[in-house]
Amino acid sequence: MTAQNSATLPNAIAVKNPLLRGTTLASLGVVAFSLTFPATAWGLESFGPWSLVALRSVLAAAIAGAFLLARRVAPPAREHWAGLAVVAGGVVVGFPLLTTLALQTSTTSHAAVVVGLLPLTTAALSALRTGTRPPRAFWAAAVAGAAVVLGFTLAQSGGSLSAGDAYLFAALLVCAAGYTEGGRLARVLPGWQVIGWALVLCLPLSVAGSVLGLAYEPVHLTGHGLAGLVWAAAGSTFLGLYVWYRGMAEIGAPRASQLQLAQPLLTLVWSVALLGEHLAPAAPAAACAVLVCIVVTQRVKQPRNDLNC
Repeated sequence: MTAQNSATLPNAIAVKNPLLRGTTLASLGVVAFSLTFPATAWGLESFGPWSLVALRSVLAAAIAGAFLLARRVAPPAREHWAGLAVVAGGVVVGFPLLTTLALQTSTTSHAAVVVGLLPLTTAALSALRTGTRPPRAFWAAAVAGAAVVLGFTLAQSGGSLSAGDAYLFAALLVCAAGYTEGGRLARVLPGWQVIGWALVLCLPLSVAGSVLGLAYEPVHLTGHGLAGLVWAAAGSTFLGLYVWYRGMAEIGAPRASQLQLAQPLLTLVWSVALLGEHLAPAAPAAACAVLVCIVVTQRVKQPRNDLNC
């Protein structure tokens, strides 16, 4: 991270320790992401799935475009556009669309299966993309954490598989690819520019999708629906990805991805508080087990070039 990039950080997180700074930023991203499923469930009260995803992308692109114009940011170099296309396809279009379709038949707690497996998938794709190999202790803790989250989430949902599972596992793969490529690009571009240009790249498709979606899907505006749309666009898509990529650039994709082990459990808390879903009594034990796994993955020494993925 350059001195210029560091200067743009809020004072509260503009610390000298790159590991602490990166962990703080990535953790803020996890908190923002943990609200995505509840916000989407709210948004589906007012919009159809295709309309919701398209409008979410349009609003987020408007925010990103305003920042890019205000800062007079030049377009990225040609060699970065392929990577930005992967980010756009994974985290701007693929993951939101697939999970929104899944949430039509799945509860937010069941959909958290995707998030529970996402850290392990992101770490694996990052290792393949960069050619690095994290230590065995890292993988052991990562697999253990993923197993705890997966087992807890399936137990809470009754252990049954819904019709939306195909969407969820497809979303897992495309999102991990987008995270991995975005983390790599955030080493050479400021994090907000990575997601900003990815959103702008998708804008023509998003506008067309909004027009078609609103024409064919019913709209019933409610306070919850509008709040869900606004958070999904401003909070999850722009702000969350901004701090997430900044943090990933500091500490590397494998280490940052393991912070997401806490995301499904946070989502379950929001599901109870915002959606009135029932939280299983085993939640505190699962949370403690996941936090232990996170501590292990954060303390394991990473190969040097892993931090530059």
